Amino acid sequence: MKTLRLILGDQLSRQISSLRDISADTDCVLICEVWEEARYVQHHKKKIAFLFSAMRHFAQELRQAGITVLYTKLDDAENTGSLQREVQRALQQHPFERVIVTMPGEYRLSDIISSWQDNFGVAVEQREDDRFLCTPQEFADWSKERKQLRMEYFYRDMRRRYNVLMNGNKPVGGKWNYDQQNRNPAKPDLTIPQAFSAPIDAITQEVLKLVEQKFSAHFGDLQPFYFAVTRDDAIKVLHQFIQERLVSFGDYQDAMVQGEPWLFHAHISFYLNCGLLLPLECVHAAEQAFYNNQAPLNAVEGFIRQILGWREFIRGIYWLKMPEYAHCNHLNAKAPLPDFYWTGKTSMNCLRQCVLETKQNAYAHHIQRLMVLGNFALLTGVAPKHVNNWFLSVYADAYEWVELPNVNGMVLFADGGLVASKPYAAGGSYINKMSNYCKECAYKVAQKSGEHACPFNYLYWDFLARNRTKLENNPRINMMYKSYDRMGEEKHKNIAKMSSRFLQNL
Repeated sequence: MKTLRLILGDQLSRQISSLRDISADTDCVLICEVWEEARYVQHHKKKIAFLFSAMRHFAQELRQAGITVLYTKLDDAENTGSLQREVQRALQQHPFERVIVTMPGEYRLSDIISSWQDNFGVAVEQREDDRFLCTPQEFADWSKERKQLRMEYFYRDMRRRYNVLMNGNKPVGGKWNYDQQNRNPAKPDLTIPQAFSAPIDAITQEVLKLVEQKFSAHFGDLQPFYFAVTRDDAIKVLHQFIQERLVSFGDYQDAMVQGEPWLFHAHISFYLNCGLLLPLECVHAAEQAFYNNQAPLNAVEGFIRQILGWREFIRGIYWLKMPEYAHCNHLNAKAPLPDFYWTGKTSMNCLRQCVLETKQNAYAHHIQRLMVLGNFALLTGVAPKHVNNWFLSVYADAYEWVELPNVNGMVLFADGGLVASKPYAAGGSYINKMSNYCKECAYKVAQKSGEHACPFNYLYWDFLARNRTKLENNPRINMMYKSYDRMGEEKHKNIAKMSSRFLQNL
């Protein structure tokens, strides 16, 4: 049966289920660069260039393997601008009898594809994305009859299932989780390895020129461009992390250092989320490093937890709760996103550094996203739709399945505690402990009130006061309300006044 096999921009893997039984004699692969997907949010210029280049390189790899590829470039004269119309055009031009596609990473797209069989009059098969280690149905089965869905227990089950860092039925080292040993602030004399930078070939050069011409108004710096855009180079990134960074990753996983955006992180989420790397190969590479005495357990376990635990858990939440999950707003947040999220023009140095690094790299590590950029949006009551739009736009590893539960669940507590057991709200002291940002800030982190006080300090208490009816019974933060009550009425009025003035100036 002559089959059209559609590959989406985040499915760049020879192991993808839609290619599993491909026949080079009868089948064709369709890969499309389309305006609709590139512009439904204002994607970072680097993100667009990374994916377009990776898609073109993947098409080249398939052709070299003898597979026929129909490839639509963004500036092709006949490009219809949408994925659906490009599939329709291919069906009109070739005698395909069916379409096979692996399940997309976005509910929106999966819903569209579900209508194609009726619209096009050919069989359309959506296959399970078995790059992931837990199917949506398996996660739904796991979640049944559980009062709370907590990543820690899911993670333990995944460790057992895949026999990762296990000693029989018990975890290696005697503990499942070494998170308490992943929270050291960076020492001033740390030697941080140089980040990976892939060579720019003719394909990438052509894409960079295209993005500069067609997406010049989009957020972000296009140059310098350093992403791996082939599987071979993505594997080099993984190996470099294992050899040079993993040994210190655990200790400094939560640290933030001005001028050091990469630190000891793996920088592989770009490649995991688009298919150039597979999760289990990354997990096994780190596990083997532990057994080879190349890295300590707190580093290896922390890395594996992010992939085998958190990544799979977040995807499970997404498919379990969509489409309603996209509209969560438990705290009834309504404020617009401050302009400085796009410009970096703010006197708060921590925010300025994180925005500017995001602008430069289409990347920020998880604590920058959660405890600086996300924390500020939480404390100031920015509407979830605006925060989701921003996170989805600016990060090269962002797809809705991973972005939405992280923002609605972890960043904004918009789901009311489905993902996180408490809001991840914090004052300036946390940022000061985990970074050196405060040393060069216009505000004073040690000051709780007054013109020069760090805004995080009073905004934290104002957030708790504004949301008291929904949060004070949470056992993980009710002690903070007792502290707030001990402050007295005069301090309460001062907090409210300073917060109101600051928010109005935003």
